[in-house]
Amino acid sequence: MGTQKIRIRVNAFFGDEEIELVFPENWTLQECRIAGHDKPPLSDDEMRRALQKPFGTPRLREMAKKDNQVCILFDDLPKPTPVSRIAPFVLEELHEGGVSDEQIRFICAPGTHRPLIYPEFAAKLGREIVEKYPVYNHTIWENVVDMGKTSRGTPVHVNREFASCDLRIAIGSVFPHPLAGFGGGGKIIMPGICGIETIDYHHKNMEKNCALGRVDGNIFRLDLEEAARLAGLHFKVDAVLNNRREVVGLFAGDLVEEHRAGVELARQLYKTETVADADVLVLNSYPDECQLVRSMGCIPASLHEGGDVVIITHSHEGQNLHQWAGRFGTDYGGRGYKPARVYAYIEKAAKIIVVAPHLSKCDRDMIGTPEKLTWCKTWVEALAELTGRHGPGTKVGVYPYAPMQVPFTVCSQQKWD
Repeated sequence: MGTQKIRIRVNAFFGDEEIELVFPENWTLQECRIAGHDKPPLSDDEMRRALQKPFGTPRLREMAKKDNQVCILFDDLPKPTPVSRIAPFVLEELHEGGVSDEQIRFICAPGTHRPLIYPEFAAKLGREIVEKYPVYNHTIWENVVDMGKTSRGTPVHVNREFASCDLRIAIGSVFPHPLAGFGGGGKIIMPGICGIETIDYHHKNMEKNCALGRVDGNIFRLDLEEAARLAGLHFKVDAVLNNRREVVGLFAGDLVEEHRAGVELARQLYKTETVADADVLVLNSYPDECQLVRSMGCIPASLHEGGDVVIITHSHEGQNLHQWAGRFGTDYGGRGYKPARVYAYIEKAAKIIVVAPHLSKCDRDMIGTPEKLTWCKTWVEALAELTGRHGPGTKVGVYPYAPMQVPFTVCSQQKWD
């Protein structure tokens, strides 16, 4: 029997290599790609020009002063931002403004996620930056200062080191998000460098009009942007990425103005024509491999009731720790933990197959019940499971980088065109 093959990328930040998925020749196979698939990356000169023409602020080198203490925030590993590609141009602007290396520090803004360790700092920032500048982790538990309250009542407690600096910069990316619509902009402040009281209040009280792709009227986003204003974020840089995590758009300046410009491009590039009524959906979790839930957004539009879902993750760390919503014992967890929590998107699936080199029992328990979930360490094992359940004519949809894919139906609902 012949075969069909699709190549997908795995191991974001720690290889970004390709692997091959093989399917029976007598299955109907559809690969669903983003509209911006393989869009060419920006050149060095194009990235410089983007920083030289910010939205709503002076050029960064004009904001920098010789006596400034400067903080540069960057997002953590679940975010696909290639900060090492962007940061050198930010540093170039600062140096042109008279800032010395000794005046600069970097802070990881992980929000409720875990701190990073040295190899992860090096993967995110580049080894040269880690060796040359102080790089700190933020913690939600202490060393935060009170910056006031938003108009909706959220207490804004932010990282002490960030608040102490004269010029506050951040680097991130515009990436689909189920609550904020898109990441990027002020989200690097809230929850990025906020304290637990801030995060808890915001997450419990601001889930109004929030949805994947929705920005206008989204209370979750509007509140976090107000918090970022109170925190005093002076200059934000956001990337829009292609399917290889390369920068294809760069936006800088005011945290709202640059974000909305970035969202406009992201909406064009990330929208995806979906398969309908698939018997099997294959969802590759690259480039957010440590948060499988972010791979599930296309299930409602694509899987027929009782179909099978395959999720692929090559995360080097397993699934990401979430200090607010995560589980920390048999029946308890963080302040936002729900003991009966299940991922609603996959309830319509008869079988969930997770293909992962590393997957703990706790991670498996969060995804599905033992009778519904099958863990395979390789694609060969997963294919054997699938061919035992499905015969000729099986309809398969493959989403090669599911966390960045937004169904075209969602785009239409949000009037993206």
